[in-house]
Amino acid sequence: MTKQKSGVFTKVYIALIMIFLYSPIAVMIFSSFNKGKTLVWKGFSLRWYGELFKNKAIISALINTLSIAVLASLFAAILGTAAAIGINNFKGKKRAVIQNVSNIPIISPDIVMGVSLMLLFAYLGNIFRFEMGYGTVLISHICFCVPFVVLNVIPRLKRMDPSLYDAALDLGCNQWQAFFKVVIHELMPGIVSGFLMSFTYSLDDFIITHFTQGAKFQNLSTEIYSMLRRQIPPTINALSTLLFVAIMIIMIIINIRDRHEEKVKNGK
Repeated sequence: MTKQKSGVFTKVYIALIMIFLYSPIAVMIFSSFNKGKTLVWKGFSLRWYGELFKNKAIISALINTLSIAVLASLFAAILGTAAAIGINNFKGKKRAVIQNVSNIPIISPDIVMGVSLMLLFAYLGNIFRFEMGYGTVLISHICFCVPFVVLNVIPRLKRMDPSLYDAALDLGCNQWQAFFKVVIHELMPGIVSGFLMSFTYSLDDFIITHFTQGAKFQNLSTEIYSMLRRQIPPTINALSTLLFVAIMIIMIIINIRDRHEEKVKNGK
């Protein structure tokens, strides 16, 4: 009887947590199909989705956001992998110190990094005569994405057999072939995880972008913020719904891929 009560309590508790977490998203999705501008239901309509794709400011901000996220994640994956390999080559306390230093951008508040990068770009801008914009936002996103790649790649390096590289050289590979066909192949799951994590954080970032974007550049988060300061347009519900659906599709694909790889490793 006690076990049954415990099981019922657990199910109710999980259900309440799910309702608490996802009810705001459900209301948002529901509102995106509302014909009216308020939460009062006026009938089913795709009006706000049509208005969304007609809004040039939002489309431009979306393109900026996606391009920044892809490029920042790509550069972060390359730099973070190289940094992880370099850190792994150190021994003892040196490796621990450098690894802890590389984690500072993750644990430090975003506003600290945003302000410090803004001051750096302002100082360099006065010297080299450039304004903050797309380039400064891209560099900023690379800066805070690299530690996430390092964090995902280092555990793969620690689990990798160091003799694999030497074995590849003995079997006829040159140094570059052994590196890309053996080392990178073994690290690829960590690199992909770091890339996806970087992409997610870059897509979601507001504070650092707000401080480093300058006057002429807008990404999706800053564009939505500027719109919300005036009013809450219903097109935001449609945009948020599309982003939520896109992220859910990506997560489903990743989970299916991981399960498939697990089955292949287990020989099933």
